[in-house]
Amino acid sequence: MRHARLTWIGAFHHITNRGINKEKIFLSDEMKSKFIKLLTEKTEIYRIRVFAYCIMDNHFHLILENSSGRLSDCIRDVSSKYGFFYRGKNGGRGYVFQDRFDSTLIQDEEYLLASIPYVILNPVKANLVDKFDKYFWSSGSLYFSGKKSFIDSEFIEGLFSSKDNFYKIMQSYQEPKYKVLRTKFGQLSGDKNFINKAEKKYDRRKSESVKNNKRSDDQFFEPVEKIIYEFEHKHEIKLDKIDTCSINGKKLRGEFLVLLKELSGLKYKEIKEFDLFSDLSFSSLGSLYFHTKKRNK
Repeated sequence: MRHARLTWIGAFHHITNRGINKEKIFLSDEMKSKFIKLLTEKTEIYRIRVFAYCIMDNHFHLILENSSGRLSDCIRDVSSKYGFFYRGKNGGRGYVFQDRFDSTLIQDEEYLLASIPYVILNPVKANLVDKFDKYFWSSGSLYFSGKKSFIDSEFIEGLFSSKDNFYKIMQSYQEPKYKVLRTKFGQLSGDKNFINKAEKKYDRRKSESVKNNKRSDDQFFEPVEKIIYEFEHKHEIKLDKIDTCSINGKKLRGEFLVLLKELSGLKYKEIKEFDLFSDLSFSSLGSLYFHTKKRNK
């Protein structure tokens, strides 16, 4: 019996799947390109944030955020569409992927930092390239490059703080010491204390979802105007009156940033349009987001 997946809106996931019987299902550049095109289209439609990807010959790795609550729908859609494409090119019948995809819940940004190198170093470990950013079919070369892409590279760049730090971590990376934990709902990348918290959070969110019925796509993210109104009402201060030179002002700016990212789904380039953040770089916005989340745990 298959259990429901351990997830909720905003949860980070490491998604993998491979060809049935470990067959090579991404045999050519055309096939890898088709899979990435589908991934680009479907994650936009389902409003799923992508942080990293790596397409190998017989399997794929993705680091995603379940930002709309429809992660499973998105991956199923990508996989089924690719399956039709593969059979159309290569003939045969039956499944293309060995099973439904594997999903590992990532506890927080700290564990996300370890998951990114693990994924994009796959081609190096397989001796396909000597440097991760030389492999064309992964997101490795996109970070700190200025290249436009469907992945949220800004968020990851913020976690690593700088290009130098990113490459330093990649060069010195070793397999994480922690193990992937197994729960009744699936795999989890985090500490043991997180298992009960995650299961309780999942149960609570599932109950709320059943109670309120499934929401439409347009309702997953809240309007920015609503976020601003509630924030100003809660703290009894207008955005343009926040003094970011003060300790309290810095805390308020961080809190507002987290709300814009998580409740409205804004990207850093959109957030920088607010006067409150106009003096911050993308990496500074990422660091502010990360440290505010960590402080509020």
